Amino acid sequence: SFYHAATYTWSHLLSCPETKKCILIDPVLDYTASNGRIYTESSDEILDYIHENLYDLLMILETHAHADHITAAAYFKQKLSCKVAIGKEIVSVQKVFKNIFNLARDFDTNGSQFNLLLSDGDEIQFGKCTINAIHTPGHTNDSMSYKSGNNIFIGDTLLSPDYGTARCDFPGGDAEKLFDSIQKLYQFDDENKMYLCHDYPPSSRNAMAWFTVGNQKTNNVHIKDSTNKKEFVTLRRHRDKSLKQPKLIIPSIQINIAAGLLPPKEANGVAYLKIPLNVLGKPNN
Repeated sequence: SFYHAATYTWSHLLSCPETKKCILIDPVLDYTASNGRIYTESSDEILDYIHENLYDLLMILETHAHADHITAAAYFKQKLSCKVAIGKEIVSVQKVFKNIFNLARDFDTNGSQFNLLLSDGDEIQFGKCTINAIHTPGHTNDSMSYKSGNNIFIGDTLLSPDYGTARCDFPGGDAEKLFDSIQKLYQFDDENKMYLCHDYPPSSRNAMAWFTVGNQKTNNVHIKDSTNKKEFVTLRRHRDKSLKQPKLIIPSIQINIAAGLLPPKEANGVAYLKIPLNVLGKPNN
């Protein structure tokens, strides 16, 4: 697992020990908002690791269209000719944000920017290993988790036990659906590892890539095994009212709903992102 400290994001590389085939989940591009610079230092660290270990990258798996970092999926696809996959509900996310950003008429909202759109229960083979796709909506409608052996890659569905759960105030977010998705994940054996997409560690500990199902069920500050739906939904909706928009939501969403492809360059050879005024969030939020 690789931690991108600037966005508190974990990327996870899964490999088949016998065949060297591998899958990469939620890779990150570096981005400096103050000058609009995109660069690949963090991705190149993963790329070097893949080359050093003679791995064959088959696919990028996105847990959802992220709002807090820019995906490096297109960069890895360019470098290693891998495929890019995401949950099939990306089409609903694309439709919402095509309207918000008034994207070009020819921006397709059928998910065609991705090589594969996944449904609940789909299986992905990498060498002699298998990943099972699990639809876990709530944070976003396209949110997916991926299970391989005793490891579950849960995206933003749950955060660390001391931080809680994903927000549900984005378009398509739903606290009731998130509760149901977490219950689905809590059905797995307590010893299974839940790999996070993000960790926001307090000063008392380092960033953690995973926590066990049992740890989450016992210690998660938002949703323990004993928490009922009404309690959780009330807490989640109250908390969401106080949250600010992610700092990188505007660049991230525009690029991530296009599988990491940058907008087409204009006549001067430069690509541009849009800023919709007075649309997202609230004043001072």
